[in-house]
Amino acid sequence: MATINPYGKEIIKVSTEFEGKPLTLEVNRVGFRSTGSVLVTYGDTVVLGTAQVGTRPVVLDYFPLSIDYEEKFYAAGKISGSRFIKREGRPSDEAILIGRLIDRPIRPLFPKGYRQEVQVVASVLSMDPDFRPDIIAMIAASSALMLTGTPFDGPVAGLRIGRVNGEFKAFLTAEEREQSDLDLVVAGIERGITMVEAGANEVPEEVVADALAWAFERYQPAIALQRELAEKVAPAAQSYTLILPDPSIQEAADTWVEGKIGEAIRRPYPERNEMINQLRWDFHRDMAQSYVESQGLEVPEGATEEGIAAFAADAFKPLRDKYDEAFTSALHKDVRKGIVEDKVRPDGRAFDEIRPLSSEVGLLPRAHGSSLFTRGVTQALNIVTLASLSYSQMVDTMEINDGERRYMHHYNAPGYTVGEVQRLGSPGRREIGHGYLAERALIPVLPTAEEFPYAIRSVTEIMSQNGSTSMAATCSSCLALMDAGVPIKRPVSGIAMGLIMDGDTANILSDIADAEDFAGDMDFKSAGTENGITALQMDMKVHGLPVEILREALMTAKKGRAHILAHMVTTMASHRSSMSPYAPRIEKIKINPEKIGAVIGKGGEMINKITSETGAEIDIKEDGLITVASPDGASIEKAINWIKGLTEEPEIGRIYEGKVVSIKDFGAFVNIMPGIDGMVHISQLSNERVERVEDVLTEGEIIKIKLVGIDERGRLSLSLKDMTDSPEA
Repeated sequence: MATINPYGKEIIKVSTEFEGKPLTLEVNRVGFRSTGSVLVTYGDTVVLGTAQVGTRPVVLDYFPLSIDYEEKFYAAGKISGSRFIKREGRPSDEAILIGRLIDRPIRPLFPKGYRQEVQVVASVLSMDPDFRPDIIAMIAASSALMLTGTPFDGPVAGLRIGRVNGEFKAFLTAEEREQSDLDLVVAGIERGITMVEAGANEVPEEVVADALAWAFERYQPAIALQRELAEKVAPAAQSYTLILPDPSIQEAADTWVEGKIGEAIRRPYPERNEMINQLRWDFHRDMAQSYVESQGLEVPEGATEEGIAAFAADAFKPLRDKYDEAFTSALHKDVRKGIVEDKVRPDGRAFDEIRPLSSEVGLLPRAHGSSLFTRGVTQALNIVTLASLSYSQMVDTMEINDGERRYMHHYNAPGYTVGEVQRLGSPGRREIGHGYLAERALIPVLPTAEEFPYAIRSVTEIMSQNGSTSMAATCSSCLALMDAGVPIKRPVSGIAMGLIMDGDTANILSDIADAEDFAGDMDFKSAGTENGITALQMDMKVHGLPVEILREALMTAKKGRAHILAHMVTTMASHRSSMSPYAPRIEKIKINPEKIGAVIGKGGEMINKITSETGAEIDIKEDGLITVASPDGASIEKAINWIKGLTEEPEIGRIYEGKVVSIKDFGAFVNIMPGIDGMVHISQLSNERVERVEDVLTEGEIIKIKLVGIDERGRLSLSLKDMTDSPEA
């Protein structure tokens, strides 16, 4: 019997087996007033996907689509760890990145010229702690869109997979993610892949390509289930109007640029950009003049040449945006034509040719590490700052294992980097995404906290943009880390690849510039070492690509990445042996975790005493790793010795410097460590007979003495006579 909701509608539910568990989509249970609303359940994870389509017409020159991922702390049975803010507010960087992960495979599936407002929200209501909920949120967002009646060429599904013991697996647990050398998200439609995002521990390209094929086959049940739901709901198709260029305007633009572009502007950057800017101004001037003449508008009597031009521009203003869009479209068609027909790129390069490279390190005197990486017109300045581990960033999300970020990469790209006037503000989704991609590329080669006990902040300030700033940020941050003396395992380089499809023929381009990105069918970024991939990001603008084309792109990127890496090692092949004199000095000591309380003391009394008397900064981890930081080496040594005294355990055979605390008839008690005394028997004072202990020792005397035994009750036996053969005697 059908279940009916309070509004009299049937609750529709469909299910399928998906990677070992039932995946269920449910409609009409909640979200009655949204255009499309689906409740998705997988294990104990429940995600609400809603899609709302605006009813008012909009006049915009872009598609106003927004896709957001909502973290709800209650979903994991948590309250935010922030001291002051307990309700969800601004999304975390992690939530923004997952929102982008959902957005990227969906956005290209709407037709060009679609301008209706669409808002998609994926809200995690319950979270199974065994796996991350992002893929279920992606399925929820796509399912909701399928019920809106919009021209969405979905459905979309995906998988986050890893490789454990050489086997691919989806929905990894936290423990399995720790063991995996691959963290790969693959998303797409029934016909092909539309988005790839990966972090990897120097995994070969061949393995990544096999993982793409594995994931593509495995996410198909989620595609079929969404189609089944849409067929049962049968949403009414919504009416809409595509805002496309006026054919007459496009024809005028195509006619005007004929002979002025193509071979005429195949120049290196920035010369090509300057020529295009001049052509754009000339085009608008000529179109404005033609418009005045065609409309029979009378120019003010006695107007100067500048006045006539101003009059024409003002009259033409309502049409300016449409003509500008047509001019840009003509440029894009020329880029594609040159690549497909002439096999020549806009700046004259061969398909696999990399733009001129330049780099330097140590250019900022007070920074702990710095570098400037230039590729063509794209330029990235990176600055590395080192600090004690206490400066690591606490990660506060709804997921159970929040942890800390010891390595942080931040990316900034103000308006001047593209020659525009833009208002300065907090980083947007693009900046956060680019910074995260570069951060992910370097994490696999960083030393552990035990090897290098520092928190590391890497900031990329983009100086100039003309394609693939995220990969320039990767190269620049790698050089700056080495300049700072961070002992990375191997250098990392990155490259952006492009693709122009000609039917079934793929024209793969290495090191794409802006013109090829805007006119192309794929934006693909690959970062890694000489051993393999560390980070990957692919976005397809066509409606899905087969795995074999992506495999070819991966192998081509490998060659380009090697070329860039060869340049980087000529600038700096390995990390500096010494750090900047302005970087803090940090030493580490590992203690028994059970002894942490002795270092902290009651109410923090002991650690506060150590820091105040030594001037050192002390950070203690739960596993017993203690780092001591100070610009003064003597302060560090004093603090470490103090901590050793509080935490070290007596070791048989070791010689200690101790203080005679009391003398008895049978021997003496000597304090060899804070709070730890041992007894030296009168027979152990000398190889010769000793009548009185006072003949050898005096109370308060500082002596060196050897620990020779510990009995079953923990009592320490010391010896002076065993010291005679020791060089420390």
